[in-house]
Amino acid sequence: MTNPLLFLLAALTLVAIPGPNHLYITTRSIGEGRRAGVASALGVETGTLVHIAAAAAGLSAVVAASATAFGVLRYAGAAYLVFLAYRTLRGRDEFDGPELKPQPLRRVYLDGVLVNVLNPKVVLFFLAFLPQFVDRDAGAVPLQIAVMGVVLALIGLVSDIVYAVAAGSIGAWLRARPVFQRRQRYATGLVYLGLGAAAVFAGPAARRT
Repeated sequence: MTNPLLFLLAALTLVAIPGPNHLYITTRSIGEGRRAGVASALGVETGTLVHIAAAAAGLSAVVAASATAFGVLRYAGAAYLVFLAYRTLRGRDEFDGPELKPQPLRRVYLDGVLVNVLNPKVVLFFLAFLPQFVDRDAGAVPLQIAVMGVVLALIGLVSDIVYAVAAGSIGAWLRARPVFQRRQRYATGLVYLGLGAAAVFAGPAARRT
């Protein structure tokens, strides 16, 4: 790896910039509580590990080079986010009195994994970012990519958990006020729809960069 300190600074800078994963985790934490937010963070970064393994194995380059494979991944990710929006917006039966029943943590975790794995922008990110810090003369390029990816995932996990805990506190305040319950559900569903739309319409532009 060339310039480990430079890589670390770049990784910290990138993670500090709020992105779609932060928005997803924040929304989940506000809607379903701090534990759901943390489970989402763990799921998202597990998805990151899948991308790291794919990048190290060279599969990410194949997906990015194939318009069909990239399109399938992009639309699958968007469809899953729309499904989450639908499940949230139709969730009248998930109300128990004034409060929204949280989803089982296992489901929340798996949602986080799928949301990240089906995000083609993450594929492009690893292809664009990690190779800049690879030292080809040192050999073992897949190992270098894997190590840098794991470091990036760990930094991301810390950031995600901070967002989850902070948003969970906001969510607890809102859940103590029943007047916000229905609005909160609609807001959560609209955020998922927005992320799904971003996955579709920003996909072609992202692929050209």
